[in-house]
Amino acid sequence: KNLSLDSRKCKKNDIFFSIKGFKKDGNKFIKDAIKNGARTIISNLKFKGKKKNILYIRNNNVRKLVPEIASKFYQGIPNNLIAVTGTNGKSSIASFYFQILNINKSKVATIGTLGIKTNRSNEQTDNTTLDPITIRKTLSFIKKKKIINTILEASSHGLNQHRLDGLKFDTSIFTNLSRDHLDYHKTYKNYLNAKLILFKKLTKRRGSVIYDNDIPESKILKNICIKKDLKFLTIGKKKSNLKINKHEYFGNLQKVEIEFNKKNYLFTTNLIGKIQIKNLLFAILAASKSKVKFSKIIDSIKHIKPVSG
Repeated sequence: KNLSLDSRKCKKNDIFFSIKGFKKDGNKFIKDAIKNGARTIISNLKFKGKKKNILYIRNNNVRKLVPEIASKFYQGIPNNLIAVTGTNGKSSIASFYFQILNINKSKVATIGTLGIKTNRSNEQTDNTTLDPITIRKTLSFIKKKKIINTILEASSHGLNQHRLDGLKFDTSIFTNLSRDHLDYHKTYKNYLNAKLILFKKLTKRRGSVIYDNDIPESKILKNICIKKDLKFLTIGKKKSNLKINKHEYFGNLQKVEIEFNKKNYLFTTNLIGKIQIKNLLFAILAASKSKVKFSKIIDSIKHIKPVSG
């Protein structure tokens, strides 16, 4: 009937995927899953076959199998799928993108730290990147609601744990990288490589990659784009698609002049901090890849509100 990673949420005739997690081993909860109604258990245990009317299926990498089965069970994804990864700025960019499209009356959804949000509803979530079953179920729901554009926050944990496997993103964004989550990734290199999964494996061929030309990782991202036949759009000071020509503080406002496709545009915002200007630029480029006119995007910036919290 359904798929489950949580023994407590299992119901009659569910499939329970038993995964050895970072803190707990799912095999310890198989009895609970069966007690709650699960009739198929997929785990790395040696036994396979039927026992007491329960089907046991053995797999050496259950975590990798989950998104594959979830994609068959919950079918359909929105037409325009965007992912944003990086240490900082993911939630801001997702929120700004959502607001720009909402202002321009485009159907849009966001999945991440701020919850599952559509033009009409908002549901709180536990993790930045949801588990693969919930992701597929949510994307299927969004598709049925005829919402075309969806932006999703992709954490390094989520990418490393195959939660987004099988999805193909039309546009992928890399914000920045600073030392974080080394309790999990152990090394800075592992942390970066986890982020790069989005661009090496999960972005559509000829899809778009948006990144900051001023960060050290820009050369790596450019090489991936060339190798994988991906288009790249950049923000930054030198040789970038979207450049800041002028920036000044004007009372409580920030006044910014940008250059895009050899045209200059001016906008003001009451967002605090220059870092939010970069986050805005990421959202602007993502919106430009979502069939919203650039001039209309710029007109909507004055209405953008800060991220709650």
